[in-house]
Order: sequence, then C-alpha cells, then structure tokens
Amino acid sequence: MKDKTWRERNTRLGFTLLEVMMAVSIIAIALTAVLGSQSQSVSLAGEARFKTTAPLLAQTKMAEMEAMNAADLASDSGDFGDDFPGYTWAVTVGDVMFGGSTAASDYLRQIDVTVSWGQGEMYQYNLRLYRFFKK
Repeated sequence: MKDKTWRERNTRLGFTLLEVMMAVSIIAIALTAVLGSQSQSVSLAGEARFKTTAPLLAQTKMAEMEAMNAADLASDSGDFGDDFPGYTWAVTVGDVMFGGSTAASDYLRQIDVTVSWGQGEMYQYNLRLYRFFKK
C-alpha cells in the first residue's frame, strides 16, 4: 500500500473562498426575505388593530349622538384620551336633502362620525347615521 504524502492528505481540510462567498450570499438573501416579511407583518398588525378598534370607537361615539336631543346635536371633534392614544374623532351633523329639492327635511338629520389614527390621519373609519326626530 502506497503511503500518501502530507499534501494529498490535507488538500480538503478547509473551505475555499468561493464556497464561503456563496454561503454568505445565500444567507444574505434569506435574511433579506425574513426581515422584509417581518416588516410587513408589523405593518399589517397595526392595520388590523385599527380595523378592530376604530369601528368600536365609532359605534361608541354614534351611541352618544343617538342619546342626544335634536337641539343638542352639533358638529364637534376631539380625541379618545389616554385610553386610545392617537385616535381622534370628528362628528358632522347636517340636513338631509331629497332628490333635486332645495328644501331640507325638518325631521331627518345626517350624522357622520369619522375615527382617525396615525400621522396625518393615515387611517380613517367613517360611519353614517340618518336619524329621525319627531316634532
């Protein structure tokens, strides 16, 4: 049996520079995809939180408007305080016009509630109610 030389025994003990560069590039591509999906999931979680919280806040504000007398209804705006930071609301009360008529109904009011969240009101949720008042 022929004895191997030192060079023949130790030729495959390490990685070549090309193999290391390929491994690093594969890891970089994988990490880019993972970090991109993480960023997207954080964005989607914020949007989902708004889409569940805003309707509840709008319904709460609309319930307050329904409990008021016709004389007390007025357009207003504000925020929800420390319980819901960043959320603001605006209520618009207006007359309802029928068809091409210029006369508004004396018995019907349109109430619009808008709940907003984020910088520059990035997200908005709108709720509309038509309320009938007896005279």
